[in-house]
Amino acid sequence: MLKSTFVSKQRSAWILISLIITSIISFNVYLAFNTIQNLSSIQVSLANTGNIILRLDDLHLSLISAESNQRGFLLTNDDVFLVPYHKALDKVDIQILELEALESEIATQNQRITNIIELSKAKTVELKEHVRLIKNDKSAVSLLALKASSNSNVYSQLSQLLTEANIEEKMYRAGLLQSLAKSRNEASITFTISGITSAMLVIILLIISWRNNRNEQQYLLLLEQKNQQLTNKVEERTQELNLYAEELSRSNRELEDFAFVASHDLQEPLRKIQAFGDRLESSYADALEARGLDYLKRMRNAASRMSTLITDLLEFSRVGTRGRDFAETDLNTVLNYVLDDLEIAIKESAAKIDISPLPTIQADSSQLQQLFLNLLSNAIKFRRSDKTAHIVIKAQAYNASEAQLALCDNWYQITVSDNGIGFSQEYAEKIFTPFQRLHGRTEYKGTGIGLAVCRRIAERHRGEIAAVSELGQGASFSIILPAEATPFGKFGDENAP
Repeated sequence: MLKSTFVSKQRSAWILISLIITSIISFNVYLAFNTIQNLSSIQVSLANTGNIILRLDDLHLSLISAESNQRGFLLTNDDVFLVPYHKALDKVDIQILELEALESEIATQNQRITNIIELSKAKTVELKEHVRLIKNDKSAVSLLALKASSNSNVYSQLSQLLTEANIEEKMYRAGLLQSLAKSRNEASITFTISGITSAMLVIILLIISWRNNRNEQQYLLLLEQKNQQLTNKVEERTQELNLYAEELSRSNRELEDFAFVASHDLQEPLRKIQAFGDRLESSYADALEARGLDYLKRMRNAASRMSTLITDLLEFSRVGTRGRDFAETDLNTVLNYVLDDLEIAIKESAAKIDISPLPTIQADSSQLQQLFLNLLSNAIKFRRSDKTAHIVIKAQAYNASEAQLALCDNWYQITVSDNGIGFSQEYAEKIFTPFQRLHGRTEYKGTGIGLAVCRRIAERHRGEIAAVSELGQGASFSIILPAEATPFGKFGDENAP
């Protein structure tokens, strides 16, 4: 009880601690994950907006370079300006492709970038067309036309859009930088909180561990005290049991001696009564009247019954004290001995006996022989006059209870059934009580001790016996026996008289 209470409290405490630690760790992980995710998102956004600003600036510079070199060529008609001019246009084409692959996180910016790309393409077409015209027509009129056309507002629109887009992206980037700084501060706070909570957890765990060790030491000390008290009680109880066993053994030996002496002393007068009765009948039968002869016969019958009763009672008392050690016993062999003993009774009654294969168990073969002898004798004795006695003996594995399985793993049920006169089921328990008879002595012979001996033999083998019957429909006796068991109820000296 003490141990279960301590273990229950300790388990509840650890469950609560585990829940708290898990909650704190989960909260810290959640904060750290959100912080890292937020920082990563801002870093990606900064990289994207910075890339857009860089691409817009590069595109603007490339267009300016292309237009400057084009103007130099138009004004001087010198091909030396065409080399940087073409390089600038090649860069513009590449930068337009790179800009098309980017997507701004600002909703209005994407349309502006699309317009910038379209105007940039238009501007490159315009620049290429001017160069083509000047190469094909170098007259002054053509030159003036080209100068007039160069005043096109494409570049002014493009420049305005580039400026607006650049300002928009830089403002967005400034906001991202502020968010990044804020997130870094939050991250510092988060990791500080995590560090503090982790340190607190370590401290709490150390305190709990110290308290658990202290409680465990107290519990072990208390348990040791309880164990010592229990050991003292066990020793006292063991001494009492030893004294009781010695007293019981001595008492049992005295009872055994008393039973033997009582049997001998009681049998001696009975033998004299029977002897003098025989002499009286043989010597003075003619001198006695019919009534005297009847009295003499009754006296001799009573003496004979008394002698049989004393013998049976002594045999009943010795079931637990004079039994043999258990050994491997084949019940088929036991039944064969019983059938040999009952050979004459079986022939006289014309009884039919069917025996199925029986198991081999650890038992006292002589006592089991006596058990089956009593059961078969009763089945033959209490047969019906209008039917041939039919006795069936069979065995099967028995589904033992938990208490029985603690004693032995394998159990058998041996059933002895007959088609005799049977008895009312209300007497099923009474018939195993010594001296209990369901019929008069004039109807069936016996002392009423046989089934009581059967029960004591079954109980000594750690088994049990029961009967099921119906008046006029025969009886069925079930003997439940373990395959292996030690003798039960064996006291005193095996070699007692």
